This record gives sequence, C-alpha cells and structure tokens, in this order.
Amino acid sequence: METHDAHKAVPVKNMSAPSLLPKNPPLLGSLSQSESSTFASPSLPKIKIGWFTFSCCEDNTIVMTEIMNDHWQEWKSLFDFRHVRVLKSKNIFDEFDIAFIEGAIASDQHEKELKEIRARSKKLVAVGACAVIGMPSAQRNFFNEEQKAEIDFLLARFAALPRVLKVSDVVSVDAEIPGCPMEPARFLEAVNALVAELRP
Repeated sequence: METHDAHKAVPVKNMSAPSLLPKNPPLLGSLSQSESSTFASPSLPKIKIGWFTFSCCEDNTIVMTEIMNDHWQEWKSLFDFRHVRVLKSKNIFDEFDIAFIEGAIASDQHEKELKEIRARSKKLVAVGACAVIGMPSAQRNFFNEEQKAEIDFLLARFAALPRVLKVSDVVSVDAEIPGCPMEPARFLEAVNALVAELRP
C-alpha cells in the first residue's frame, strides 16, 4: 500500500497554482465557460471528491453547500461527489482524488476511519479550526483533574481517546484551510490549487 508519510501540510496562504492558470488565476467560482473547460474536459475523468466530518459543529459543511449553490454549474462538470453525505443518501467509499476532513479526531473509531480515508485519497485537506488545530473540540484536553473525572463515564461510553487530536496528529495532510467556519475565498483558493495539481 502506498504511504503518505512524505506529504507535508501546506498552508493555503502559501499555495500557488502551476502555470496552467493565468498569472493571477481567478477562483473556480469566477471562471468563464471557456476557462472552466481548461479543467473540465470530456476526455478527462471527473475529480473524485469525498467530504468527511468528525468531531465538530459542521459549520464548514454549511459553508461548502452555500458555495456550491453559487458554483454548481462549474462543479458538476468537474467533480464527482463520491462521498458527501450532506448532498446524497447513497455514497461510495472507494477512492478519492481529494478528501476534505472536517472536525477533530476524538475516538478510536475516528482514528481508524481517518487512516482508511488517507489510504484511499491522493490529496487530503484539513478543513476548519477543529481539523487544523483541534480546537474548540479539544477543550477537554485542558480540563483539570476534577473536570476530567466528571466526564470519565462519557469517554468510556463513546470509546474516546485520552486526548482529542487534530487531523495532522493522525495522518499526513496536503493542505489546511483554517477558520471557524472557513472563509469561502480560502476554500476556493485551495480547491483551485488542488485542481491545477490534478489537471497539469
């Protein structure tokens, strides 16, 4: 199985698009029909997308769907939404070109699922504050002994990890989009850069 240990997280602010794009590339959401065809070609398979949520309030999922309302016409010809539960009831968990991970990792099951997603994904993106830095989902990491004792029964019930982890504590990450919730412009910039990498 291919390993991904060599990947290093790249903050979105440092991501630059290859020369395929104009010198100052527009975001995918602002591409004209002719510009969009540079990425979306009938001869190329669609880019396979997965969106997965762990321990968080799911505000980034809401932002993503709001962005999609504006850019569905471009995205439907470019992306194959394989596993995005907010969009469809029948999801496919096989392989992904880009997997977006929202939320912190709080249990053994979360950790197992995240590692499986990483193994199936060419690119993995941590989305939002809980995924990128662990907070605010990881507040219990800073509880005193009395507070920890009060939640012990809950940790046992849900097979929780001793500490809540950010995504990069568990797997290698190719890009990070911070924010609670994320800023739409940063999300589109990251998507733009990743599409350019996958469509050289």
